[in-house]
Amino acid sequence: MASIQFIRGLDEETVPEVYLTRAKDGTNGTARFRFDQPRAFDRADASIGDITGMYLVDDEGELVTRDVNAKFLNGKPQAIEARYIMRSPEEWDRFMRFMERYARDMGLEFSKA
Repeated sequence: MASIQFIRGLDEETVPEVYLTRAKDGTNGTARFRFDQPRAFDRADASIGDITGMYLVDDEGELVTRDVNAKFLNGKPQAIEARYIMRSPEEWDRFMRFMERYARDMGLEFSKA
């Protein structure tokens, strides 16, 4: 089972838009995530914890990024944007394995831009 978490132990139910870029030589890449109206905003309080990063959790372990930003409209939280950077072909392959599991578990499919 693959899941995305902003608060450890609480799976995010909102499915993000994900944008991937990769260097032509395959040495590095970036994944940008955008979650509109994520459930994490409803759950972030003192009793549960703060949003401190994005955790991509699957059978192989956990991928973590701290590059997470909330977007506000009229003082109310609207979206979370996160960026995960892959610095090697091995990190790219690991991320893609996570995304394949996540897509399968969420009933999603990949489409090229």
